Amino acid sequence: MQQIPFFEMFTSLPLSRDVRASLDGAYLTAVEVEKQNRIMRLALTVPAGLGEKKDELAAAVAAAYALKSVVISQTVAAPSPAASGKKPEGGEVIMGVPIKGAVQPMEGLNPKMGSVVAAGKVFFADLYETRRPGVFCLTFDMTDFKTSLRVTKYLEKEEKARLKKDVKPGMWVKVQGYVKLNRDGSDILLDPKSISTYPHEMRQDRAEVKRVELHAHTTFSNMDALSSLSPKAGPDGNIVKRAEAWGHPAIAITDHGVVQGFPDAWHSARDIKILYGMEGYFVNNLDDRIPVHGAQEASFTDEYVAFDIETTGLKVSQEAITEIGAVVIQNGEITGRFQTFVDPERHLSNEIIALTGITDQMLKGAPKPAQALRDFLAFVNGRPLVAHNAEFDIGFIREGCRREGLDFDPTYVDTLILAQNLLPELGKYKLDIVAEHLRLPAFQHHRASDDAATCGLFLPHFFKRMEELNVHSLQEVNAAMPPLRKMGRANRKPKHIIFIAKNKVGLKNLYQLVSMSNLKYLKRFPLVPKDELVKHREGLIVGSACEAGELFQAVADRRDWAELRRIASFYDFLEIQPLCNNAFMLRDGKARDEDELREFNRTIVRLGEELGKPVCATGDVHFLDPEDEIYRHILLDTKKFSDCDFPLPIYFKTTDEMLEEFSYLGEEKAFEVVVANTRAIADQVETFDLLPKGKLFPPRLENSEEDLNRLVWDKVHELYGEEPPQLIVDRLNVELGGILGKYDVVYMSAQKLVQRSLENGYLVGSRGSVGSSLVAYMSGITEVNALPPHYRCPKCRHNEFILDGSYGCGADMPDKDCPECGTKYVKDGFDIPFETFLGYGGGKVPDIDLNFSGEYQARAHRHAIEMFGETQVFRAGTIGTVAEKTAYGYVKKYLEARGLNPGHAEENRLALGCVGVKRTTGQHPGGLVVVPDDLDVEDFCPVQHPADAADSDIITTHFEYHCMEDNLLKLDMLGHDDPSMVRMLEDLTGVNARQIPLDDPDTMSLFTTSKALGFENDPLLGPTGAVAIPEFNTKFTRQMLMDTQPTDFNTLVRLSGFSHGTDVWLGNARDLIIGGTASVTETVGCRDDIMLYLISKGLDPKMSFKIMESVRKGKVKKGGFEEGWKEAMEEHDVPAWYIDSLAKIGYLFPKAHAVAYVMMAFRIAWFKVHRPLAFYATFFSIRAKAFDAEYCCAGFDNVKRKLQEIWNNKDATAVEQDLAVTLEVCYEFYLRGFRFDPISIYESEAVRFVCKGDDALIPPFTAVRGLGETAALDTVEKRKGKDFISVEEFSACCNKLSKTHIDQLKALGAFAGMADTSQITLF
Repeated sequence: MQQIPFFEMFTSLPLSRDVRASLDGAYLTAVEVEKQNRIMRLALTVPAGLGEKKDELAAAVAAAYALKSVVISQTVAAPSPAASGKKPEGGEVIMGVPIKGAVQPMEGLNPKMGSVVAAGKVFFADLYETRRPGVFCLTFDMTDFKTSLRVTKYLEKEEKARLKKDVKPGMWVKVQGYVKLNRDGSDILLDPKSISTYPHEMRQDRAEVKRVELHAHTTFSNMDALSSLSPKAGPDGNIVKRAEAWGHPAIAITDHGVVQGFPDAWHSARDIKILYGMEGYFVNNLDDRIPVHGAQEASFTDEYVAFDIETTGLKVSQEAITEIGAVVIQNGEITGRFQTFVDPERHLSNEIIALTGITDQMLKGAPKPAQALRDFLAFVNGRPLVAHNAEFDIGFIREGCRREGLDFDPTYVDTLILAQNLLPELGKYKLDIVAEHLRLPAFQHHRASDDAATCGLFLPHFFKRMEELNVHSLQEVNAAMPPLRKMGRANRKPKHIIFIAKNKVGLKNLYQLVSMSNLKYLKRFPLVPKDELVKHREGLIVGSACEAGELFQAVADRRDWAELRRIASFYDFLEIQPLCNNAFMLRDGKARDEDELREFNRTIVRLGEELGKPVCATGDVHFLDPEDEIYRHILLDTKKFSDCDFPLPIYFKTTDEMLEEFSYLGEEKAFEVVVANTRAIADQVETFDLLPKGKLFPPRLENSEEDLNRLVWDKVHELYGEEPPQLIVDRLNVELGGILGKYDVVYMSAQKLVQRSLENGYLVGSRGSVGSSLVAYMSGITEVNALPPHYRCPKCRHNEFILDGSYGCGADMPDKDCPECGTKYVKDGFDIPFETFLGYGGGKVPDIDLNFSGEYQARAHRHAIEMFGETQVFRAGTIGTVAEKTAYGYVKKYLEARGLNPGHAEENRLALGCVGVKRTTGQHPGGLVVVPDDLDVEDFCPVQHPADAADSDIITTHFEYHCMEDNLLKLDMLGHDDPSMVRMLEDLTGVNARQIPLDDPDTMSLFTTSKALGFENDPLLGPTGAVAIPEFNTKFTRQMLMDTQPTDFNTLVRLSGFSHGTDVWLGNARDLIIGGTASVTETVGCRDDIMLYLISKGLDPKMSFKIMESVRKGKVKKGGFEEGWKEAMEEHDVPAWYIDSLAKIGYLFPKAHAVAYVMMAFRIAWFKVHRPLAFYATFFSIRAKAFDAEYCCAGFDNVKRKLQEIWNNKDATAVEQDLAVTLEVCYEFYLRGFRFDPISIYESEAVRFVCKGDDALIPPFTAVRGLGETAALDTVEKRKGKDFISVEEFSACCNKLSKTHIDQLKALGAFAGMADTSQITLF
């Protein structure tokens, strides 16, 4: 239900003044009525705890509505800004004038109200220039956490300039204005006249001595919790920072079955201790269901009493016994019988009558429960009891005895557990199934006396088997069970358990348990078996967890005290939680009332006192603040939980709130469990770093340091002579000084992988900033030479460096012959600073990213595993979270199912509240993480299967791989199309792509005109010839080419930077270039441009580097320049337009990456000009995502018509859009005079196009719609050496082709008039 003010529903309750005052600003969040039992349940959100006033309120409501009882759960939350109508102190004016007047609730706002005042928290804000130049739109969404409101204001340029400050998400603001309908009348918005900041204080923990939360979930608990650990969030969103702001000394992170939140928690903490923990899925495979309970000894030949009961239902707290049957059994003989009906003091249901055969008439005049139980206990006379699923029967007898004041502390044997352990072949263990297996006589099932006798007759069979195991008495049985147990059906569903790492030893043990749970014991949940926990318990603190824990469930099941002691003794601390956490037990009938819930907690407290175990009050926190609960309702709705809308205020409670929750224990005991004991547990935990800061643990490669040094200098001497220029020597000395002895293994591992790929005929493209390293070039890792533009002689090694900035790269310099020997110079150098790779002073860990051919990638990964060892290489793990679009879908579905339409702003708030919650895990498409052979992966993190797929043979890091980049070698080895294209082009033409000149004029002309292709200014393709050229194929990049008219390689590099950056081109560099403010080479295209330009202007190199790093990560855009940066740039005559441009940038591409991409693209473009048929064959084979022969091979006019049809369809599907990209290349292919021949059953390959003559291509079998690669490869294999006389014969031979495929091949002319069948026709 929506929140309703309390006094709107209960308008005339007779309440005292104190209670009324406490309910001022209170809201009802849920009301539930059990008509049959006359019970009402109320969920309230109140400004302050009600304390003892809750009882007065419950009594008043019960009296007013003639109810038996009223159960009230309360959530304490600070009142919303409009809750009281009071006027807080005014804030800073942002627009207009200071705002007067009371804040009004957003829920009631409408256009008829005139001027209104609303206040709340901003969660979305934007200020942008509209299509009308000089007119800006300020729009933001704000919420008071009851609903949300959009505020929109159009501003002239002068009005925008008068804004005192920006409105940003996270601010609290107050707005005075007029409510209006939006354009289509579907929603309201607020047209502001004045806006000011609004003072707001986050909830505070004001206790003198603060508690420690030992049970907190975060967004890493899969689709279940919302407390963020993002280091970027503040105390209003980050649970670690909230605890720290509250003054808590520590906080435990205990997500469900995972520890993936640890790195973020570590980075979030400043002055607070992180308790690294987990709420595990615990399976007690040792002694969870022991067959013998109690201390009484007996031999197998002694007398036992086997018994069974029938009841009115299954729930001990609500149902009653209707029959007790028992037999005395000794040595397989029944020597005594007992049977009595019991008056349950209620009518039986039809279901119970049908099940048991017992009727109300049969129970008339039966003994009352007290008498029946006395008679039964007298018959037992202290002998050991026996029952099948004894927990059920013993539970009812124990509860009945408790109510009647009778002593009942038996020793009993559970034949169900014995059967599960001794008869593992059965699988199912119901009484009749076990009886049939043991060949016992037929009996009347579900009648107590017959069931008891059958159960008793199990004993001689089981005792005989026990004696074969050398077990001869009752108290020896339990010890013999563990070896018989399996991780199978005999186990119940997993229980919850809390682990906290006390030290680094405990952390590694925890990691090993997580790895085992994911790799070895993954059965829907990652299970932690008790036997494994016992082996890995050193350094761990183990807690009993929540109501789903083993101990609490035993308490709720009303197990005997000895059993509870046995269970509790395993744990280091025992948990109790607020009543609201377990309120569902009242709905489910697992507890009668709140008093019984309190008694469950009191029982655990008594256990702790008796065993000397600390009892700790925990919150089982799933979100930070009460108002966040709605987001969890939405998440749970996606998991189809039927009770997802019931209130469950498991928010992060203050110390005083928790003390009030447990006030029923008494003030002293409440302080002990809430504060003293939780702090004592935290004090047991050492303070330690999660990962070694800034320390790399590379794998070992023999002689890597010597080999790298030798490779580099050998290459230098090969290219630049025995006495290379000093600038090369100086740069290499700097680079090698930061690499050798630290990162040489990183370089040599990449070098070996690249060389292996080259030996197999595949080029490797470098990604990221590795091309910034001259060592990487000289060792053969990258083709990007980071030196300044220069000439070098391939014969005599003479060289000339151009250092005046007149050229951006060597490729753009004019051709020149060596003045020493007359040999034509090689032109090289792209002028890239080393600092963009390893940081200023070499402080960054190198990250070498490589693009292998997609065809070769799997082999490259295998080579890496061979290099470092199968057990030391893991796929880089990723974590998938709820994206904004996905969250919006969840919200729409949730609201529609409940008939709610709260408005667009509120929908957006609810969606944003769900964003970032973990949904799944995965793997980086090319990332490998390497652990040195003298360490275990669990020295850094656990491992798992991606997406919790137990059947996967892939093992990934449990942590998101980025968090370990400073500690472990990560090989980023992506599969890419460009190296595959180059390999195919080389195979088809015999041209060595690495020898293609990067200044070929015909190739360069393609970026401005298509003249070199034989046509100009085609109306569909536009003026350039860039169609199908990597990096420049999209309409966006082709428009960029038209805007800039590039004529040199350096400009292409900048355009690559523009296209890959965020907020670099549109609204930034493009405007500067088109407006004539700056040229292409003056604007910022890549991150390196900033550093080089600022240094050239005279700025300090270190400051220049810092400005570059801050700009390229979007930090300046988000938070502005650091103090002194802007002033320093202005002092050194950096133009204002340049500074403004930097402030707009969200992300910048590294120049080395752009160079590598453009080098590959230019080489491929060369083939388009000079070897066109091979180019198109390669493009269609490798890059065309949707080549469909029906459309693509239909001729020029049909291709043109289909292409225009898709372009004109605003609702074109993704498949159609991919087809359009391919059709555009087909259109150019036809335009240049080439053609497609029909698919040939003899000549077509499986997946690659075949060149025929100088002007035709034969499509492969996969060009047929729906014909996959497997079927195509099979067809090519089976047709070898055959001549077919009919379609029928071909179809029978190539039997992986469906009838649909054969029909399509016919329509495409593949059979060239071949007969349909092989039959000979005479007439």
